Amino acid sequence: MKKIISLFLAAIVLLSFSVIAQNKYVGAKMCGMCHKGDKKGSQFEIWQKSKHAEAYKTLTNAKSAEIAKAKGLKKAANESPECLECHAISGDVKLVADGVQCESCHGAGSAFKAMPVMKDHAKAIAAGLTDFKDKGAIEKKCTSCHNEKSPTHKSFKFEEMWSKIKHPIPKG
Repeated sequence: MKKIISLFLAAIVLLSFSVIAQNKYVGAKMCGMCHKGDKKGSQFEIWQKSKHAEAYKTLTNAKSAEIAKAKGLKKAANESPECLECHAISGDVKLVADGVQCESCHGAGSAFKAMPVMKDHAKAIAAGLTDFKDKGAIEKKCTSCHNEKSPTHKSFKFEEMWSKIKHPIPKG
């Protein structure tokens, strides 16, 4: 009996990973349909006003062209995987101009975007939503891009920067 239960649990885990691997990006506008306004903590509006929303555009300016050339990149900054990995969703060409958007941190949303899934936090996580339980996990995600690898990196003050982009859903 224990063997059957173990096999069953293993199948569920593998199926979950399979679903997550197949998730597609849906874009910030899709996320914003439900994650805007006071009731949702103005999450979409916070993103729209942030530098994250403009991250891709910064790759199209003259300074970025200079940096790409100096680094010896074979493509323009706005086409180089080395730049796009932190400045955009590079998994979907249609969404690259959204910059660093919801799915950059929370994962591709096709499997968890539906209202019945999102209303059940456990279901959303099982469907691929990346949820951050503590500031340490958030900081780790932030510093995966905001680090010395970036040619324009200065110091990164997590608490200060997090205060500009944090977007919790209000309790109640």
